[in-house]
Formats: sequence, structure tokens, C-alpha cells
Amino acid sequence: MLSLVNSDSCYFTTATIVKWKHLLKSDDLKMIVIDSLRFLVSNKRVRVFAFVIMPNHLHIIWEMLHAHKLKNVQRDFLKYTAQCFKFYLLERNDNRLHTFISSLNDRQYQFWQKRSLSINLYSVSVFEQKMVYIHNNPLQRHWHLALCPQDYKFSSASNYYDGKYEWDFVTNFYHD
Repeated sequence: MLSLVNSDSCYFTTATIVKWKHLLKSDDLKMIVIDSLRFLVSNKRVRVFAFVIMPNHLHIIWEMLHAHKLKNVQRDFLKYTAQCFKFYLLERNDNRLHTFISSLNDRQYQFWQKRSLSINLYSVSVFEQKMVYIHNNPLQRHWHLALCPQDYKFSSASNYYDGKYEWDFVTNFYHD
């Protein structure tokens, strides 16, 4: 029987684009998220077990490493990706940028909704339930982005279903 390495530091996190806009439809913007996750893993702040990047939100199962706190890692991840989104849209003179103008005093643009959802994964069964949910997200009727989980590129499903290890920063929970 598998056990979570440290159930106090393993989380299912969902982050959503403001007003559910489909900003992440572009593969270039998805790659900003991928590169940020890869950075966090290579710098030993987190271990990523599963993820999916949808057109307007993402889900991650990650474990905080070396006493890193979820709130700090999540804040840095969302802030960094938001900055990259802004620069990407600015460089291309993309009209979508103006739809993310913020009325808050501490920022010019707001890409991520406040208060991302994070749930502690306190058992293997909860972990597995969330991982199945993540990998099946692109198959939902209203998305229909793939016919089977491993066919959706911006997901860790191929790491589990095909053993292809498409994403080098993902730790396979069953083959650690």
C-alpha cells in the first residue's frame, strides 16, 4: 500500500483565470505555467505529482518541500505567471490585455482570481480521487479536449497511463 510522503504538505490546488476567461487556450501561455512548475521543482520548492492546464483554470497536486509553505509557493507561482502573461500580451500588443486591468491599488492587471482553492491530501484514497479528477478534466462534455486522458498534451496523464514521462518535472506517485 502506498502512503503519502508527507500528507501535511501535499495539496490539490486549483487556480482560475479572472472571470473564467479562456486566457490559457494558447499553448504559449500554457508553457509559461509549465516552465514555472519546472522551476519550482528544479529549485526543490515542490514536487509535482499531477497537473492539468485547462483554457481557464489549472489543477495541480503538489507537495511542498523543505519547510516551504503552500501560501508562499502559491503566491510566488501565481505572481510570476501573471507577470509573464502580462509581458507576453504586451509584446504582442494583444487586445486581451485590457480585459485584465485591475481596479486594485497594488496591481495594474489581475489574471488569477483571488483565493485559489487548496485542499490538503490527507490520504492515498483522496490523493487518487483528485488525480483521476485532474486527468479526466479535459474529457468532460463541455470541454471535450481529448478522447482519453493521455491524449491531452497539457496534463500529467501520459506520465501515468502511457509511462511516456512527457513532463520531466512530474514525479510519478507510483514509481517514485
